[in-house]
Amino acid sequence: MSEHVIVVGSGFGGLASALRARKLGFDVTVIERLEQLGGRAQTFNRDGFVFDAGPTVITAPFLFDELFELFDRHIEDYVEILPVSPWYRYEFNDGSHLNYGGTVEDTLKEIERINPEDVEGYKKLLAHSEQIFDVGFSQLAHVPFNKFWFMLKQVPDLIRLGCYRTVWQFTKRYLKDERLRRAFSIQPLLVGGNPFSTTSIYSLIHYLERRWGVHFPRGGTGALVQALGKLMTEQGIDIRLGQSVAQIQIADGRATGVTLEDGTFLAADRVICNGDPAYTYKNLIASTYRKTWTDRRIDRLKYSMGLYVLYFGTDRTYDDVEHHTIIFGDTYQELLQRIFDGGEVGNDLSLYLHRPTATDPALAPDGKDAFYVLAPVPNLQRGDWADVKHQVKERVLDILESGVLPGVRNHLEVCFDFDPTDFAQQYQSQWGAGFSIAPIFAQSAFFRFHNRAEDFDNLYFVGAGTHPGAGVPGVLSSAKVIEHLLLEDCPATSQALPCPN
Repeated sequence: MSEHVIVVGSGFGGLASALRARKLGFDVTVIERLEQLGGRAQTFNRDGFVFDAGPTVITAPFLFDELFELFDRHIEDYVEILPVSPWYRYEFNDGSHLNYGGTVEDTLKEIERINPEDVEGYKKLLAHSEQIFDVGFSQLAHVPFNKFWFMLKQVPDLIRLGCYRTVWQFTKRYLKDERLRRAFSIQPLLVGGNPFSTTSIYSLIHYLERRWGVHFPRGGTGALVQALGKLMTEQGIDIRLGQSVAQIQIADGRATGVTLEDGTFLAADRVICNGDPAYTYKNLIASTYRKTWTDRRIDRLKYSMGLYVLYFGTDRTYDDVEHHTIIFGDTYQELLQRIFDGGEVGNDLSLYLHRPTATDPALAPDGKDAFYVLAPVPNLQRGDWADVKHQVKERVLDILESGVLPGVRNHLEVCFDFDPTDFAQQYQSQWGAGFSIAPIFAQSAFFRFHNRAEDFDNLYFVGAGTHPGAGVPGVLSSAKVIEHLLLEDCPATSQALPCPN
């Protein structure tokens, strides 16, 4: 008989792990506490507007292709993946802008327009980023870091590549213009890191985008979730929505299954958790069983920033606004220090504006636009969000009205928001952090939550809080790590399923 695997949570990491486990021959049950698949990639449908709740940037699309190819399927038969151009538009506080994306030559022309002295520096930055990518992504993103000696083996390469530098130091080394330094050091924020403290191994994101471009699914990220859900159903995966796990049961050093909030016990031979590891350890596993991840150790970790997200639909279109726009505030290092080190939210914000209707107009009614705007903010360790939520919303709208969306308040048709409190409640994220623990060196690779739990040999973690980290490519890669561990742990049981007719 096949072993039974329970996957707790259905973010992209959970969906990918379920499919990879099913291909290996396991019976798979996915338990999702929300009423739809996707976790942070859920969607909101309001008055004809479709809003993706979370991930909106698809890079390394081959990682999705692989999931369909496991079962001799083709992703294009399930969902259409569209290229986005430009990838991003950067709006600087002096009124200048940079359109980033397309060919290298396109980017060099934009850099020359802003600061010709940085053209050669960008070429060197890109070449160095490719070298880091070849090690950090191609070689290490898909393999487990559960042994310290394996980590030590990587040190010479990491030193050779200068990964002891921060992302900011890496960027500053090649670029002179302050605006370009901001634009090409912002990538760690996509995975919850501060460019001034995150190791420059995360500069590989720059080449990763260059290698495959930036994409968006027709119908939104939610359409990609639905496509994966359809594939899961076709392959006989049991999907249970609207059910919340209250406890992961442990006996004799192994996970025996899960108890739901209604008291139902579901037995399992193996459990894969796609929830935030910090929250899971503290709330779903009794402390008497935890030797490695004690409450005290978890409380001492550094967590990523929080996120304030405002979703809104307008009764008109803003045709000159690109799909992805980064709006920089007046300060950069000071803002990030305030966010990550516990300062006030403040009025000087930087924003990420997402206009999916630039690529797929069908996400809003005719003649209208759908948006979400995201502001990095302190997480819940820094205070009570109820006191500042309205202030942040109004400041976000002020910034938009003074720049890329003039008069937007007068055109709002739908408007609602998410703050760190919602992240804590809806996604069970410790401290409402947007990306689990921060990706600093002391919390990366071997020092991050292990993909196979240290104290329980049949409990696994997939997703943002574990290796290799947050972001869509990161969580999909962590599912490949899970596949590796399943093959390692039970080679006799893991037999590839015959492909369906």
